[in-house]
Amino acid sequence: MACAKVPLDELHVTEPFGPQGKERTLPALHPDRKEERCFLTYKPPPEDGTPVLVEQFLEHAQFISEDLEWLLALPHDKFWCQVVFDESLQRCLDSYLRHAPRGLDPSGLSSSPAVADMQRNIHRFVFMVFLRMATHKESKENFITPAVFAEIIYNNYLFDIPKILDLCVLFGKGNSQLLHKMIENIFTQQPSYYGDLNETLPSIIQVFDIILQKCGIQSENTGNSQPLKLNANKCLTAIAMPEEELADLVLYMCDTCTTIHSFLDTFPEACSTFKQHNFLNRLSSFYEMAVPDLEKAVKKRNFNKSLQEDMWRRISHSRKKMVEIAHLLLQHTCLQPILEGSENMVSYVEDLLQNFTAFLQEKRFLADYDEQFPIADDISLLQQAFPHLDDTRTSYLLQGVESSWESVGKKRSFPSSANHSAGAKSKTGRDLAVSQKEGAGVLEDREELRGVEAITDIPHKGDNGAVCTLTAGELESLLSSIRDLLPDLGEGFILACLEEYGYNSELVINNILEDKLSPSLDKLDKAMARPVKNELPSVLSTRSNVFDDDEFDVFNRDRLDMSRVWKGRRQGESVCATLHDKQHIEEQRARYQAYQIVVDEIPIANDPSGERDNAFGMDDYDDEYDDTYDTNQIGANDLDEEDELLNRRFSDYAHFRLFMMILCYFDQNEAVKKDHFLQDPAVLRERAEARRAAMQSRKGYRPPPASNVVGGPKGRGQTQEIILDRRRKEANKNRGANHSRRMMADRKRNKGMIPS
Repeated sequence: MACAKVPLDELHVTEPFGPQGKERTLPALHPDRKEERCFLTYKPPPEDGTPVLVEQFLEHAQFISEDLEWLLALPHDKFWCQVVFDESLQRCLDSYLRHAPRGLDPSGLSSSPAVADMQRNIHRFVFMVFLRMATHKESKENFITPAVFAEIIYNNYLFDIPKILDLCVLFGKGNSQLLHKMIENIFTQQPSYYGDLNETLPSIIQVFDIILQKCGIQSENTGNSQPLKLNANKCLTAIAMPEEELADLVLYMCDTCTTIHSFLDTFPEACSTFKQHNFLNRLSSFYEMAVPDLEKAVKKRNFNKSLQEDMWRRISHSRKKMVEIAHLLLQHTCLQPILEGSENMVSYVEDLLQNFTAFLQEKRFLADYDEQFPIADDISLLQQAFPHLDDTRTSYLLQGVESSWESVGKKRSFPSSANHSAGAKSKTGRDLAVSQKEGAGVLEDREELRGVEAITDIPHKGDNGAVCTLTAGELESLLSSIRDLLPDLGEGFILACLEEYGYNSELVINNILEDKLSPSLDKLDKAMARPVKNELPSVLSTRSNVFDDDEFDVFNRDRLDMSRVWKGRRQGESVCATLHDKQHIEEQRARYQAYQIVVDEIPIANDPSGERDNAFGMDDYDDEYDDTYDTNQIGANDLDEEDELLNRRFSDYAHFRLFMMILCYFDQNEAVKKDHFLQDPAVLRERAEARRAAMQSRKGYRPPPASNVVGGPKGRGQTQEIILDRRRKEANKNRGANHSRRMMADRKRNKGMIPS
């Protein structure tokens, strides 16, 4: 049995051996303790999605998935015995790193969900195996001495530089932090890997020289002083080499650039090693010489459409990654130490300026770098961190950047960053996409326009082959210049001609006059009007709101009652003024006066028309009226009940009394004394509290002492009474709202529902 807290390299185990089961003691890491199991090598998913091949892949991948899952379930000592002494396992892991699909590789994952799920499982298991192999301490009981761990992974080739590079490419996206810890532990425990990386970099740089040599380009940094042979001019160029060889060359470049970028992005500590080999200058020189030649070969040659699009996509991806590699190297070797305020800040500033100065020779690379990572912003940061920066030198660099844009025929889609402040950072990166021109079969660069630029600017190809943007004003100028010479042509026809001939007005006029238009333009009506753009309705006309057409709807009303609108508290009004405003009562006075039944005098005014005032409801005198029974109760003998009559009489009388009281109240000039039929609530509360205290004293109840949990300021100590009050409040917290909240939380935590 294994002893606790003993490293695996010093651990010995006793196991039965032989047919008789005799026990023997062996080191924990011993070849005889390895399980006999054959791991299959990995094969990628089929690209065409043939059912037979898919079924074969699923069956083969299922075995690999089960074997890796079994490996991960082994205990610590068994796992390391299998990893160190099982060669089939290492062949399986190496085959996956070599043949697993990369980001731009075509794969059959989209053809079948089962294939995608199986590939995802194997991908996860392989990463977990490598992660466990890079961990020398799994727990307090299961660990390996760091020095022995370094020898195991290095001498048994469990990790090497090519494997680490492939791990960054395959698992860097989405697992960058975990992968960084893994690689950092490998390089920390075994510093010999830094030496291996230092020896590997010349081979990586040699890849660039091989690509240049295949393209028939002589590199200036090869260091070869031998004279060229007479038959050296017979080497193939990119535009003349076979199709398969060109495709392999593009794939080689794309894979190399992607791998280096993933490694530096995951493990920035390696940037210093790349800097020692002058990798940045070699990269910019390769970019300037190889990229234009390869782009020209892909554009000019007639390939299969799918192959051509794939090659262009890989070249664009390689361009982007090379620019990002340069930025990573500058950021981690120059910019970051400057921003952190290192001691040798002057040397870092000088190094950064020298790198920018070296870029001035590589016009195309400098323009593409400045488009993704504006150099003017980096210089602004330098001026803030290092005020003694030479302004003449920085101005020279910025002018060189502007000239690089002009020399490659590119047009900025934003103002020059040299006029911006340090905070105004413009990072509108270029999106290198693929567009297929109809009828020509030529791939062109395309700028991704955002915001207002997508409406006002039109991308077109200039005379030098570079993609430029045409503003709305420039387009109108071209239209007017052509219509001045050819007024009979419609604007729609002229726009179609401009679009066909790359917005070259001279070429359009020449072809129209010589009748050499393309067949597609001959079919169009020369008087065709300009297409009318459907203007979108305004937001105000399509809005819908619950306050539409109210008295404050400024969008539908021309005039508002501004007396109803004010800011803050309304001026000139207060609570007292509002309460003493009796205007509404005065308005009701005439209405209630009509209910008076005692009238001393009734003014009667004669009317010119002969009619008299009948305001009090009085009719003309009737001499034949019989008033014998006026004093009797009219309707007393009806079928109405006595209570109903009394209630009705009482209601009429109550209304009369109410109206008289209101009139008397407002006719009095002196203030009416307050009626204290409602007692003061404070007095009532005091009486209730006195009765409650008397009742509790009779029953012998002692109220709890006053609790004080606030205490004094922090850091000055608390009294013992405050500490006891706080403890009592914490213990009895479940008696208030959220009953048993603390008890239930402790119960969930004890059952493992809440992490401790």
